[in-house]
Amino acid sequence: MIETHGLKKAFGLRPVLRGVDLEIASGECVALLGPNGAGKTTLMRILATLSKPSAGQVRVAGIPLPEGAADVRRRLGVVSHHTLLYSDLTAEENLQFYARLYGLEQPAARLGAVLAQVGLSKRRRDLVRTFSRGMQQRLAIARALLPDPAVMLFDEPYTGLDPEAALMLDEVLRAVADAGRTVLLSTHDLPRSLALADRVMILARGVLAYSAATAMLSPAAFADTYTAVAQGASYAA
Repeated sequence: MIETHGLKKAFGLRPVLRGVDLEIASGECVALLGPNGAGKTTLMRILATLSKPSAGQVRVAGIPLPEGAADVRRRLGVVSHHTLLYSDLTAEENLQFYARLYGLEQPAARLGAVLAQVGLSKRRRDLVRTFSRGMQQRLAIARALLPDPAVMLFDEPYTGLDPEAALMLDEVLRAVADAGRTVLLSTHDLPRSLALADRVMILARGVLAYSAATAMLSPAAFADTYTAVAQGASYAA
């Protein structure tokens, strides 16, 4: 469902991605970890059609990028730590605006369904500026769910959330994954990665340095592995 082969990205003379080979199956939930500067955000932006690769091949939902960017966007939901919501509109008005951008016909039923999925049905007519950070993040997920995407990208969605809001987001993420969508979650949270994902990957120095099924890992052993990879150890991905 998500594939990259020899993916490279450079900004001027500075290489960020140095040949990323990545494959995520349909319906799989994968956590992407790595130290700051590893290239996680750059990779997520390329998959989200917000940036073009310098070299290599990229496919999302079987569609090549960047050529098929418009088609990919119709199959893709993206959530980051920036909610990109309009604070002086209600939750419902925000979703109505994005529904028009997605070209959804008769979106009322879909709006109701996604608000219910993230637990915001009773706040649908409240202004977003009255929402907590966690509630805003849930509304951002509702927006990403509007077009019923096959693939969802979560780029550091836990940034700035208090523990209670993070637990709520855990529940929403599990529901998204359980619905059969392909999920890629970029995070620094090792325990949460093991709890939520089917597989974890570590990006280090612009390459995919490690990949393993979470069922095979213990938290303590994985923490040691992460530290070693971040410091330069080599593992077979």
